[in-house]
Amino acid sequence: MIQHTKALLVHLLTATGAVFAMLAMLAAVEGKWSLMFLWLVVAFAVDGIDGPLARRYDVKKNASEFDGVLLDLIIDYLTYVFVPAYALFKSGLLPGWTGWIAIIAITFGSAMYFADTRMKTKDCSFSGFPGCWNMVVLVLFALSPNFWAILAIVVALTAAMFLRLKFIHPVRTERWRAVSLPMTLAWIFFAGWAAWVDFHPDSWAHWGLIVTSLYLVFAGIAQQIIPERR
Repeated sequence: MIQHTKALLVHLLTATGAVFAMLAMLAAVEGKWSLMFLWLVVAFAVDGIDGPLARRYDVKKNASEFDGVLLDLIIDYLTYVFVPAYALFKSGLLPGWTGWIAIIAITFGSAMYFADTRMKTKDCSFSGFPGCWNMVVLVLFALSPNFWAILAIVVALTAAMFLRLKFIHPVRTERWRAVSLPMTLAWIFFAGWAAWVDFHPDSWAHWGLIVTSLYLVFAGIAQQIIPERR
């Protein structure tokens, strides 16, 4: 009974992501981008916590009446894809037709990727870009590059979803985890900082976002290139 309660509480924790997604969407509709991203950062942190807890309390066995994987995917699509895509479209970072291309590519491509049974590798990494558009769009808000650069990034990452490129899971990928996990925690810190100061261009948080984002994007590809020592 105690184990069932603990496992059920993990499902309830995961479900709070839907609430944070709604709070982020309400902020986005009002054009309060910094507040929107703060809620998405909170949702991202919850998503990082609930996985290890789910495995620790074996939710598949102890609270099997709820499908934790399905619940997680629903919330991930809201917080990783849907809300960030809306923000990218409505913010003005991509004018006219470029905005339409971006949101169609992001939402359609991510829906197919999330349903792809080949998305996980043997070492629990991701095969293809894992649709973390919440992270991508936050960095784009912070750096505000030229709209052609933004469009190129969106198209490239959408294509990368369906290429056999490896992207690490910062918690479950064991190789380099001693670096990957601190880098992810640092990304969350810098993301929250950047949103808190309303993406001020002189904030040092932007440099932190650049460094940590580059690591998280290319660490898995580097692992494919560099053979693991046995």
